[in-house]
Amino acid sequence: MNEAPLFSLRNPWFRAGVGATAGAFIVSAAIGFVWLPSAQRDAQFQGVWNAICSAAGVPQQWLSAQSPVEPNYHVSTVELTPHMFDNATSLSVGRGATLALRCTMCHGPQGMSEANSPNLAGQYATVVYKELSDFQSGARQNAVMSPMARDLSDQDMRDLAAYYASLPRAAAIRGEMPGIVAHGAPLRNIPACAACHGGVDHKTGSPWLDGLPAAYTKAQLTAFASGARRNDISEQMRNIARNMTPDEIDAAAAWYAGQPKP
Repeated sequence: MNEAPLFSLRNPWFRAGVGATAGAFIVSAAIGFVWLPSAQRDAQFQGVWNAICSAAGVPQQWLSAQSPVEPNYHVSTVELTPHMFDNATSLSVGRGATLALRCTMCHGPQGMSEANSPNLAGQYATVVYKELSDFQSGARQNAVMSPMARDLSDQDMRDLAAYYASLPRAAAIRGEMPGIVAHGAPLRNIPACAACHGGVDHKTGSPWLDGLPAAYTKAQLTAFASGARRNDISEQMRNIARNMTPDEIDAAAAWYAGQPKP
């Protein structure tokens, strides 16, 4: 009979248990901290030390200044606040009306497009200002709008935004709200369209979509999904649109345009 204490290296069962536990720990650590991270192609995982640091969630170099990764395209840098246009004056609206004369061919004489260009009548001033700024900076690109916005001053863009926001909106034609608009698709990380674009709530910088031509809304969602349009701050619209199905895009575009569900 073995009289060795239970927790003693002289006990073969204790040695076997400790050895098995240590072996499992070493194998698990090697897989989790070395092998799996090293299988990633990202630069921060290359090399054993980089792989271990990345898997452990610690910096590879302590207290060293590292340059942030810059995107290889222009990003929107417009800063918006909910009340930045609350004090727009009649003079600003009048100047905007004069400036808007060059916009009538596409957006209509009273901001109501008769083509597939967006209606601007009643659009939030923050939206008009942001999009013009993005066209000017290159964060958003369009063969017509980019040259039009290039020579506008900041005050010009503010005046245009104030003018279009002062115009009456198109009457909303409401049918049955499709599910993608009403409640989104939470399992695919798609929030309700109405949560940001009106109907339930409004997020600063998100456009009013009622009455927009269906072809325009569909084209923008498709561009966000493909990455061709990328002036959405924080990439929220790209993340949403790429998870939408073509039928959901069609349904949302048709509903906001006031058309029957396709």
